[in-house]
Order: sequence, then structure tokens, then C-alpha cells
Amino acid sequence: MTATLSLGPVLFNWQPEDWRDFYFRTADESPVDVVYLGEVVCSKREPFFRDHIPAVMERLRSAGKSVVLSTLALVMTDKELSALKDMVTDYDGLIEANDLSAVSLLAGRPHIVGPYVNVYNEGTLAYLAGKGATRMVFNGELPATSVRTIAKAASKLGVETEIQVFGRLPLAISARCYHARSRGLHKDGCQFVCGEDGDGMDVDTLDGDPFLAVNGTQTLSHTSVNLAGHAAELTAAGVGVLRLSPQTCDMVGVAAAFRRLLDGTVSVDETQLRLREIAGGVPFSDGFFRGTVGRSFAESAA
Repeated sequence: MTATLSLGPVLFNWQPEDWRDFYFRTADESPVDVVYLGEVVCSKREPFFRDHIPAVMERLRSAGKSVVLSTLALVMTDKELSALKDMVTDYDGLIEANDLSAVSLLAGRPHIVGPYVNVYNEGTLAYLAGKGATRMVFNGELPATSVRTIAKAASKLGVETEIQVFGRLPLAISARCYHARSRGLHKDGCQFVCGEDGDGMDVDTLDGDPFLAVNGTQTLSHTSVNLAGHAAELTAAGVGVLRLSPQTCDMVGVAAAFRRLLDGTVSVDETQLRLREIAGGVPFSDGFFRGTVGRSFAESAA
């Protein structure tokens, strides 16, 4: 199997030094090829790690990694729109557009369409390709049938495709901050309580069953998606980039496990065992890809 490994943007409100050191270790030790940087969830967090971005980018590039800047998934204010325009103007590298305002601003230059822009059919893909999209990241809720169909169409258009294969899946984004409300606070005076939950805050059903996770204004899956069992199917379908979404577990170990699987040096079962060791009891899922209950998981899907 031949595929590129990518590391998506950190979705959580980690301490600035932890954020920096995470990417430094990625540069020095991780076998990923592409690294996404930037605040996707809440613009209020970005100033905390802004000063570290130049050093992180330099370290990653020196290690031979390709660096992509990711935009917000929901641009709501004039200040956020102004910051987005500055990013598009000032950065001449690849940008991942995570909402249609970014797609509009990037029209006419090569860019990546992120997983927050829903591409459910070939027509939408063709429209975005016409605007300059060179890579499209699948929405995590798409089944394998849709992935195969859209990947085939993308190949004909010369557009790369990418899919998340590890980490909590982003499901929704809101103007309201659930994290703040859970502490009796308003969004404007949130006190950055999202920083207390490094992988998001678990949300249970009324019956006490784990169900979702909350990350500020973002809703995530409770489970961590794990498509290691489908890696061969994905590469055969033409999906060229497999994305790992950062969690607080050993992401270098996760990347190494996927790299060995893609290189054919370990089996799917050996990879699953290693991923379970690293995840430390976090439940896995692949149900969306299999076209069934999203939170379900088939251990050896291959």
C-alpha cells in the first residue's frame, strides 16, 4: 500500500508550550509527511500559540514535512474575516479551507478543501476543483460507497483525496460554546475552560452511556475513528492521504503504526493491537465508513 500520512490540526485548547512541543516532536520523530497547523475551532485561542508558529513551521520544514495552514471552520465576525483575509494574503503556501468564505477567498489559487466543507457528490467536487482545489478531505460520516465514487471522480479531475483514519471525528460546529455553558459561563467570558479537557469533554446520554465529546463550540465523536482495517481498501480506491487527528496519546506511536501497516511490514491485527496499547482504553469506531451505526467497530475489518 502506498499512501501519504498527514497530521491534522490540533483541535483542542492545549497549553502553548505543549502545543509547540507536540509539533517539535512530530518534526523530529514522526513518519508523517504532511502537517496541518492553525486554529480551526475558536479564534479566541489562536493568540496563545501564535508566537510559536514560525519556529514550529521552520522545525517541520527542516525535517522535510510539508506544512499546510488550516482556517476556522466557522467565520462569524468581521475580526475573524479580516484575519482570514490576512492569512490568504500573507501565506503563499497551501491553505486548508474549512468554510466557504475561505473557499471564496482562495479561488484561483491551489488550496485544500477541508472536512468541514461538505462534499457529498461529484458535482460539488467538480465545482470546487474549478475554483482551484487540489485536494479534498472527506467528511468523516461518509460511507465507503460514497468515498469510492467521489475518489474516482477526483482522480479524473486531478484532485487528491484525504480521509481521517484516527482520532475523534469532528461532527458539528456551533456559534455557542457548550464548554462554557457547562460551567455556567457565557462564551464571551468563557475563562478558556476548554483547556481543562485535552481531548474534549465527554458527554453522556441521560442513561449514562458515553455518546459524544465537546470541545468548546465543537461537537466530536466520543469514540476515536480507526480505519486501519480499511487502509488497503482506501488506497485501492485512490485515496492518497490518510489523516491522523491529534489526541493526547502518543501520536508518534500512532503514526509509526500506520506507516508500518502501509509499508506492509505488519498485519492489520498487529496494527490494531498496537493502536489499542497506545490509546489506553479509548473505544474505536469505523461504523460510518461501513455504512452502519457510526460508533460501532469491526476489529479486523480487512
